[in-house]
Amino acid sequence: MSEDREKVLRAFLKDDRLVAIPTKAGKRRVLLEHIVTSFEPGVRLTEREVDAVLRAFYEPDWVSLRRYLISEGLMSRENGIYWRTGGPVDV
Repeated sequence: MSEDREKVLRAFLKDDRLVAIPTKAGKRRVLLEHIVTSFEPGVRLTEREVDAVLRAFYEPDWVSLRRYLISEGLMSRENGIYWRTGGPVDV
């Protein structure tokens, strides 16, 4: 993990919970890539299931997290079903 990435994660995560959504796109992308690793690639989920994971990260505004994941191409949505489409994958 790069030093810059690690620095962003340390600044915005406390006990693996988001303390704020960064306003700068680059920092927000780092956090979104971290969050999306909570979803298994290819697994289809309902909005309620996605929300449960995102609420564990950031209760005050998990809906914005969901929107950012979609707009950044890290997750896709169709007919109320979500799935992971991007982000780092451990191999």
